[in-house]
Amino acid sequence: MIDELDLAFDESTDRGKPRHRRGARGGKGGKSAVAFLMAFILLALLGGGAYLGYSKIKGFFTAADYNGPGVEAVQVQIKENASLTDMGNTLVDADVVKSTAAFVQAADANPKGKNIRPGTYNLRKQMAAKDAVTLLLDPKARVTNGVTIPEGKTALQIYAILSKATKIPVADFKEAAKDPVALGVPEFWFKRDDKKKAAVSIEGFLFPDTYEFDPKATAEQDLRVMVQHFLKVTEELGFVDTVQNNLAVSPFEALIVASLAQAEAGIPADFGGVARVAYNRAYKANMPLQFDVTANYWLELNGKSPKHSGKLLQSELDDPKNPYNTESKTGLPAGPINNPGKAALQGAENPPAKKWLYFVAIDKSGKSAFADTNAQHEQNVQQACKNGIPLCGN
Repeated sequence: MIDELDLAFDESTDRGKPRHRRGARGGKGGKSAVAFLMAFILLALLGGGAYLGYSKIKGFFTAADYNGPGVEAVQVQIKENASLTDMGNTLVDADVVKSTAAFVQAADANPKGKNIRPGTYNLRKQMAAKDAVTLLLDPKARVTNGVTIPEGKTALQIYAILSKATKIPVADFKEAAKDPVALGVPEFWFKRDDKKKAAVSIEGFLFPDTYEFDPKATAEQDLRVMVQHFLKVTEELGFVDTVQNNLAVSPFEALIVASLAQAEAGIPADFGGVARVAYNRAYKANMPLQFDVTANYWLELNGKSPKHSGKLLQSELDDPKNPYNTESKTGLPAGPINNPGKAALQGAENPPAKKWLYFVAIDKSGKSAFADTNAQHEQNVQQACKNGIPLCGN
């Protein structure tokens, strides 16, 4: 019988000779058997190694993941501007998912995976990554502590809003706000180029927006979030460089002007115009601003209720102890009088190039009319009266 293995490994043998001579000691048949055995062992080793290598590589590229919907409940906070990798790391730390890679892959596979919003979520430990992504996209899983801070609110008004939403006492916010630098406001913000003393306060730096605070956060942490948002917005606007290069004032002075525009303008379109009047009066005409809103701010700081402009006493408007007095003192007040929004900041950094020194609400929509001279201003006042604005008396 012909040995098929000999046929396979004895190709160099003379084809005219018999191929079944395995009895001769030291013959080619013996050598072939040994060669076969060695080759078989070599192939087995190579094959086993290749399999082990494949298994190892396969394990390397397969992200570790849990199975199922998870076990015990846990709350996890997804921070503002977190990338999918950042989210995955946070979830791994909380033992929600087994690996960051599994989470990122699951989010990429989900058509809405990049729509996960910052906030605090009710999740479960040891969830399959795809289930974690699904839950993060479910509004019902989100712990809604959203609180909206309107534009133009003072710090004291903001504390009241935050306290109501977070159940943290107003006193805690007041205490935390005593050191604005500790809350993240860079020290350079409190420098003035007009040689006046700056009011070192959190006023102006609590950016108005809708926030979803960590339910476990302290008053200090909540205020820090708002300050960081302010810094982010002003950076996006190029606020610091623009006002220093184009207006030759410090960022703090421009922030004061933004707060004045926020308080005085009746409509957003006039923020820039009011800002221009403030700049012109403070730096060019050497005129008092005569903005009644600064008197009201001082009243609020002293625990008194603000008044309508027409009901403010002359002694309240012209209080010599008031560092925010703009009735008789020239220049800008000591600091911002509220927390302006983005549009007011833009108006203060890019005011129109005009010589305006006066403005008045010209109609009931809140639109203002601006003037270079007092004579022009008086004409605008008469027009406002014709439009139903009660400025002219009976």
